[in-house]
Amino acid sequence: MAFATEQDPPPYVPPPPEGPQRSIVALRLRDPFHWLALGWRDMRAHAGIALFYGFCFWLMAVVLALVFRSKPEYVMSIASGCLLVGPFLAMGLYDVSRRRESGIQPDLAASLTCWDTRLRSIGLLVMVLVVLELIWGRASLVVFAVFFNTAMPSTTGVIQAIFNPQNWEFVAVYLAVGGAFAVLVYAIAVVSIPMILDRDTDAISACITSIQVVFKNTGVMILWGLLIALLVALALLPWGLGLVLVGPWLGHATWHAYRGSVSWQGDAPLAVV
Repeated sequence: MAFATEQDPPPYVPPPPEGPQRSIVALRLRDPFHWLALGWRDMRAHAGIALFYGFCFWLMAVVLALVFRSKPEYVMSIASGCLLVGPFLAMGLYDVSRRRESGIQPDLAASLTCWDTRLRSIGLLVMVLVVLELIWGRASLVVFAVFFNTAMPSTTGVIQAIFNPQNWEFVAVYLAVGGAFAVLVYAIAVVSIPMILDRDTDAISACITSIQVVFKNTGVMILWGLLIALLVALALLPWGLGLVLVGPWLGHATWHAYRGSVSWQGDAPLAVV
């Protein structure tokens, strides 16, 4: 349990009840690139902290890859575990960017425990994401069973079927189902976790705000999602080593995506360390 110190960001004081407390910002197509630039700046400014978190992301990818090769039936379980740990790691990066904005020197120890006062909200959100991930996995197996007259396949069997060009109808349906779940998870999580850290809001309000951001700025948020997917895909080659760099970079950039897309009443310009 972390205790407040004089170096902690000042506590958030809610604005008066009159008027909206937050509003969704109308974004431009160049904004995602600006978020990446700000994230890169934060990462360079605190390279040691970024390296620690980047190594953690890479280690999760290595464990997932090893399990897939040796015990593919446990991939979904390990993926669920990564989904449980990932948001807490990401919050550490958000905390670094938040402290820089507040003019406070970031600290690795503080970033590791920044979630402790938000545990209920972040825990609920993570459980929702895990449930969606499990339903996603089950739906994928059901699609496989509909197209192939076999028993429920292993993860390896699904992968082999996806990359078989003769199964284009299956691939189309499989990708459509997977894409629907991916869009839902993305819409729920794109700004909700940094919002919980920033405003200590409840998980439901954070998810609703995140979905509103996606609906109001659909084109921009699609671009942002594609940039994330592209960078992660490139980071996985070779051996996932790129995650050491891309993981913290996207973590910091996600904080700025939240700050750029959600405006709060009474916010003042923030200093940068």
